[in-house]
Amino acid sequence: MKLTLGFSPCPNDTFIFDALIHHKIDTEGLSFEVSYDDVETLNQKALRGDLDITKLSFHAFAYVAHQYALLDAGSALGFGVGPLLISKNHFDENDSRLQTPNSDLKIGIPGKYTTANFLLGIAYPHLQNKQEMVFSEIESALLEDKIDLGLIIHENRFTYQDKGLNKIVDLGDYWEKLTGCAIPLGGIVINRNLDREVQLKVNRLIRQSVEFAFAHPKSGIDFIRKHAQAMDESVMYKHIELYVNKYSINLGDEGRKAVDTLFTLAAEKGIIPPIKANLYV
Repeated sequence: MKLTLGFSPCPNDTFIFDALIHHKIDTEGLSFEVSYDDVETLNQKALRGDLDITKLSFHAFAYVAHQYALLDAGSALGFGVGPLLISKNHFDENDSRLQTPNSDLKIGIPGKYTTANFLLGIAYPHLQNKQEMVFSEIESALLEDKIDLGLIIHENRFTYQDKGLNKIVDLGDYWEKLTGCAIPLGGIVINRNLDREVQLKVNRLIRQSVEFAFAHPKSGIDFIRKHAQAMDESVMYKHIELYVNKYSINLGDEGRKAVDTLFTLAAEKGIIPPIKANLYV
């Protein structure tokens, strides 16, 4: 049985899925047709229901929970892994320009449905002049004065300072202080139309793929490097260490609590619609 699978070319995802898609583990009769896309493209594909299994932002999941269920394996949650709001010029996180209603500051965001944008909406609700762009283009847009602020995710957390850019606030820290929970960034969801047996098998296989990667961390290095946009190997593994952890093997009670808190808070603030479906497989 062949299933369509979407995930990003970022090191954390290629690290997680290498063993699965290259049959380094027994895939129990399943094979996968893979799409590699940035997170917002994956979000849009999920909104259209294009894929059987996909990585997506937890913010986007709120809009497709009727069609997809969250797997316990493969998610990106953690402490100290949140998106950063940065600028070319110095801003203090309490700068009045960030809190002014109808602020004309232009913010580059990595996508409307990203968890990063959700957190920005909670922390700075007045920053509404947003321009969507591919996450890897935000730093350049700042340097070229096309935007005033940038909301960065993924490996850009490690490169912005080298380009002379400045951190305003770590929205992951903001979330952790607000809730005490790990920050849910992205999850792996599966189409509810698939047989439950298949859903559980996929969950089991992704967990085994993550466990294989942890046991053999260099096994997928060529595959990871191929998709890592000429990233230095030390940065690749720093990226993996930051985003792949115990929650990637199994959400567990702590991970589920973080996800539930995210959706409860977002619904209370009117950022997402109330969700009636059970979130989990």
